Amino acid sequence: MAHVITRPCCNDASCVSVCPVNCIHPTPDEPEFLTAEALYIDPETCIDCGACIDECPVEAIVPDDQLTEKDEPYLQINADYYKDHDVEGGLVPPRKAPQLPADKELHVAIVGAGPAAFYAAEELVRKPTIKVDMFDRLPTPYGLVRAGVAPDHAATKGVERTFASVAAKKNFDYFLNVEVGKHISHDELVARYHAVIYAVGAATDKRLGIEGEDLRNSVAATQFVAWYNGHPDYVDLDVDLSAERAVVVGNGNVALDVARILVTDPDELAKTDIADHALAKLRESNIKEVVLLGRRGIAQAAYTNSEFLALGDVEGVDVVIDPAELVLDPATEAALADDTLDSTIATKIRLAREFSERPQTPGKKRIVFRFLVSPVEITGDGEVAGVTCARNAYVDDASGRVAVAPTEERFDIDAGLVLRAIGYRGVPVTDLPFDESRGVVPNESGRVQATAGGDVMPGLYVAGWIKRGASGGIGMNRVCGQETARAVIDDFIAETLADPSTPRDDVAAIVADRGAHRIDLAGWKAIDAAEKAAGKAAHRPRTKFVSIPEFEAAAAAGAQ
Repeated sequence: MAHVITRPCCNDASCVSVCPVNCIHPTPDEPEFLTAEALYIDPETCIDCGACIDECPVEAIVPDDQLTEKDEPYLQINADYYKDHDVEGGLVPPRKAPQLPADKELHVAIVGAGPAAFYAAEELVRKPTIKVDMFDRLPTPYGLVRAGVAPDHAATKGVERTFASVAAKKNFDYFLNVEVGKHISHDELVARYHAVIYAVGAATDKRLGIEGEDLRNSVAATQFVAWYNGHPDYVDLDVDLSAERAVVVGNGNVALDVARILVTDPDELAKTDIADHALAKLRESNIKEVVLLGRRGIAQAAYTNSEFLALGDVEGVDVVIDPAELVLDPATEAALADDTLDSTIATKIRLAREFSERPQTPGKKRIVFRFLVSPVEITGDGEVAGVTCARNAYVDDASGRVAVAPTEERFDIDAGLVLRAIGYRGVPVTDLPFDESRGVVPNESGRVQATAGGDVMPGLYVAGWIKRGASGGIGMNRVCGQETARAVIDDFIAETLADPSTPRDDVAAIVADRGAHRIDLAGWKAIDAAEKAAGKAAHRPRTKFVSIPEFEAAAAAGAQ
């Protein structure tokens, strides 16, 4: 018997270090980890010890004899990975911990409270002489784990347990509901901390740059996701669900999430922590079909195989793919034919072909995948009425990369809602340099640079999407956050960090004087408990607060 990693896998990689036979790959030490869709267990090497089950924060690992019917395909997906990957026995060698000065504390401010911020904090607070203060303008922590993970993917949110254990450390403090730049300045942080880490993510979406993009009901998927997850900034987002068809531009995991939410039975969503205002709107929705547009072919689809496979389990929904659109570029076709194609891509193609052969049921809602298609205009008079699309074709690329270009063929899709899901993008951070072309703060291993490739600015660091761009999920953010934290520690040991000119003891007073209603760990615990209590009464994981006054009131009530 072997263990199997299933859909909820978040690439956290906690399982890797406890495996006595090194059968879980890719590991954080392997280059492929940076782009891996998930981790995989080699069924031939696994000794069924079960150590990985206890470490997995999202309960993604299951013994193969306990797989449910819908999880059975993951046994083959795990095995497929090892068709072209080797496993060597032995433990993952531990990293030798650097030695900190015994008589000196290191004070670090982290701006942001998402996964990268927490993984940086986790690495830092292992040392009792390192004090970490975490700032976020929202009253709640966890970033996109709370406001980005789909409500019907509750298992993925299990990583919050790891974050909560970090926040419980004695050398960690929350400054939630505190906005850097408003309640306390960048310069004031620099004066009070040896190091300041910005882990502020990528706050906006990429644009299509086509006519009609700003029509009513042409909405960024990033905003739509925040709306149904109860982000306070997007409670009043104007979303009209009265049409029968929606178009989603993009085919990454976010695109799949919004498509799935649009067609899932609201009674099923009512069992999740979806925001009440979104649930009410979805109950009145007329959406019966969601069309996803992918600029490139099936082999280059951006979604993960786990998320794609899960669409087939949505009750009352058909996944529709025209076999004629599953066209491969010549290089992929040749590699597939001679069995040298990367196993993840081969699985992606296999799953799509299987979906294309499934029978369709009249009356069911539909998620329709279109490949090698690009929108060229969003049409309508004041509001969205449809999308004009170009059919794409593969073209030669001198660099050897797979390239596509639009043909002269055009066609229209009637739709009343367009969601663009083509990626997040970082925005400039006040007082830090910014690389407009990449949407990141220029840095070297997390150390902020004055310009790309330029001099390091001592004491300033970045982690997460603002550091490397909006790609990679929880697992990649762990590696990223840890790298930045280690850079801070190494610089402290090397004595390249200036000592604070002012003690940090007055930070709470400063933010209070400027109108911040700071929420600390006790306040967040009170909010968390109140949401869960309200959810329990409705047989849900939690009922989310969505306004700042609600959060502040719950935090204050818990302090009494």
